[in-house]
Parts: sequence; C-alpha cells; structure tokens
Amino acid sequence: MSIQIYNTLSKRKEEFKPLEPGKVKMYVCGPTVYNLIHIGNARPMIIFDTVRRYMEYKGYEVNYVSNFTDVDDKIIAKANEEGVTAKEISERYIAECKKDMAGMNVKPATTHPLATEEIDGMIDMISTLIEKGYAYNVNGTVYFRTRRFEEYGKLSHKNLDDLRSGNRSLLVTGEDQKEDPLDFVLWKPKKEGEPAWESPWSDGRPGWHIECSVMSKKYLGEQIDIHAGGEDLVFPHHENEIAQSEACNGKEFAKYWMHNAFLNIDNHKMSKSLGNFRTVREISEQYDLQILRFFMLSAHYRSPLNFSAELMEASKNGLERIQNAADNLRYMVEQAKEESMTDAEKDNLAKTKEFVTAFETAMEDDFNTADALAAIFELVKFANTNVSEASSAEFAGALLDTMVKLCDVLGLKAVKTEEILDKEIEDLIAERQEARKAKNFARADEIRDELLAKGIILKDTREGVKWKRA
Repeated sequence: MSIQIYNTLSKRKEEFKPLEPGKVKMYVCGPTVYNLIHIGNARPMIIFDTVRRYMEYKGYEVNYVSNFTDVDDKIIAKANEEGVTAKEISERYIAECKKDMAGMNVKPATTHPLATEEIDGMIDMISTLIEKGYAYNVNGTVYFRTRRFEEYGKLSHKNLDDLRSGNRSLLVTGEDQKEDPLDFVLWKPKKEGEPAWESPWSDGRPGWHIECSVMSKKYLGEQIDIHAGGEDLVFPHHENEIAQSEACNGKEFAKYWMHNAFLNIDNHKMSKSLGNFRTVREISEQYDLQILRFFMLSAHYRSPLNFSAELMEASKNGLERIQNAADNLRYMVEQAKEESMTDAEKDNLAKTKEFVTAFETAMEDDFNTADALAAIFELVKFANTNVSEASSAEFAGALLDTMVKLCDVLGLKAVKTEEILDKEIEDLIAERQEARKAKNFARADEIRDELLAKGIILKDTREGVKWKRA
C-alpha cells in the first residue's frame, strides 16, 4: 500500500513519494498569538498532527515545523490596549496555546520558530528578491512584483487578470505607489508605537507572507514534502509563499499542499459578531479535549465540519466506548487465570489483522480518519464479543496493545487518564480546613501535598483558600 494525498496544487490524489527516502519534511502554518486559540485553529493542529503520527507509524522520520506569528497588527493592537509590549502579549499566548495543544494531545513540533527571531533571514530573502528583479522598494516599503512570477495563481487556480478586475478598489486606497495593484508587501516601515527592526529600506517589520517562506527554508531546506494549513490560507498566503520561495530559490517549493476545510458552529460560520466564537479553553471547561480531538477526526479533513453540542456528546459517547473496551481488556489481563494463548485464541487473534489493514487502508486514502475510527470500532466490537473471564492474559493483552497502538496514531488515549474532579478538590479543601481548625496540621499538610501531586496548587488568602490547576 502507498499513501495517497490530495494535492491542492494538482487538484487530485497523488502517491506520496518523499524527496528523501524515509524522511518527511513538513511545514504547517501556526497561529497568530494575540488571544486564546479558537476551535477553528484547533482543526489544522489536530489534523496535521495526525498526518505526522501516521507517517511516524509507517516508519518515516518526520521533521515537523510549525511557526508562531508573534508580530502582527492584532498583537500590536492588543498590546496597546493593555499598555504592555507586543512581546509580552505573544509570549503569554504562546504559553496558553501550548497548554491547549497539550490538552488536545498535539505533539510539540520538531521546531516552533518565532517570526521575530528570524528577521535577519527575512531581510536576506527580500534582498535576494530585489537583486533578482522580483521586488522593489518605494519609500521604505518593499513590494513583490506578482506578475514577474509567471506561475502566480497555480495553487489557488486563479487568473491574474480576473484578480486585477476584482481589486480595482485598491487603486484608490493609498496603495497607488505600487507598480501593480496585485503586488504584495514584503517589508513595511514602522508606525508610531510599533516594534521595528533595522533594514536597508527602513526601520520596520516584515509582511506576513515572507515569514513562513523564510522559516520553512531555514528549518527544512529549499524544498519540502508537505506544506499544510487551513483552506483560508490557500489565497493569498500560500500562493504568495510559493511566489517568494520559488523566485528566490529557483526550485519547486513544496511537492504536496494539504488544506483542511472550514469549521462551522451550529451551521453558521464562526465569528465574534454572531457571538458563536468558541475558544479551545472554553470547550475544555465542558469537555475533556480528547473529546474535541475525537470530534475533529470523525469527519474527513477536507469536508466542512459543523460543531454542535449534539455532535460533541456523540463524540464523548464514541470515545467512552473505546475507553471502556480498553479498560475491560486491562481488567481481563489482570484477572486472567491462564497466561498463554490457546490455539483457538491464536486463530482469533489472526482475524484482528483485518481491522489493522482496514485502519491503514483508510489512513492511506488521504488520511480518512472517519473510516480509520470505524476500523477501531470494529476492533472494539470484536474484543467485547471474544474476550471473557476465561480468556488468557496474552490474548486480552494483545488486543489491548493493538487498540492502544491504533488510537495512538490518531492521538487518542484508549486508556482513561484519571482526572481529579472539581467536587473532589472542594471536598479535600473542606477536609483540610477542618483539620486546621482541629490543629491537625499534619493532616492539613498531607492534603496539600496530595492535591499538589494531582496538579492542584492551593493558596491561603484572607478571603479563604483559592486553588488552581498547575
């Protein structure tokens, strides 16, 4: 079997052939960090983490790069609003984003570059583009000559003249210093109160598109296997990345382009004005983020996905079905009277290869996670039917291992993690207060340590005891 990937560039499924045998170079556009991430950000994180996991499951060494855009108009606006630096805002929300990623079981990237730490590389690439005639400087702003790059539009399948007719309004918006309304910014001079860096053209900062071209080149090389992100990035961001990278390096930038479809909320596009904007953090207050991950994988990544309470509940039930089956198998392993498999069990175990094959077939057909989940449910059904108290530990253990392994490829934890509940915490705090009143300080300290071991930090204040998760 070979992995088939739907390539946005060719608009068809293609067999995955890495640039270098046994290795995958993969770049995924990360979030702009000015707020907590929303569930629209979560979809590409979960999807492309799953692609990476499957590649690793198949034995590939994956160099996975996902950036943080840590300088941007929105970050600057937020910093000005709070009266702090842009750096403080971006550092705060990078830390928060990493917490949410851990909750969704998204593996840290091989490298998480920050745009602000790669400015020198951006100045170098812009200088090369100017030297080659692909870019020009007007009063400290550097623009890319879109028409000079003959293949512009090949990813989005847009025609330049059609784009121009749709962009006539640009001519009267103060951008008439451009040679062509379709030219885009590579470097812009600073405005009052903005962070800025020295460059040959002006003290200022890079345009957004140049950032990813530079970070991809630095950490993965001039050519990469897979470039991925949400479908909203196809145009202009990814189109502009191709133009910059290929004009600069003189070779094909990325072989395969993968894009996930949009996420709607209760059948409406997510927007702050509609009041249906949901952060991952808000979801985590209602559900374990493993459920959010399950929900994201329950549809094909190229299909639009609708978030609703009903579908989250269905995902919760689906995940519980898998975890209950895994818990039951674990119990059977512990309780088993026989250690080794019987011949009949060996024959039975051989049948489970069908479920593994079905799982792999689904994943190799453009990462069809919905069908991969269906294969896991077939395995669950088989385990529930064929394992009993009379089963050997080896048989129940082998089924459990297979279930855990397949779930792990999807980033799902088949074995439940013990989550300490708010009520348990409050009860222990109440017991600690009683212990202190009774001057049983040893017990009070014991409870504090017990909670700390479970990731709960207590703070004694004038208003009483406050607690938070570590």
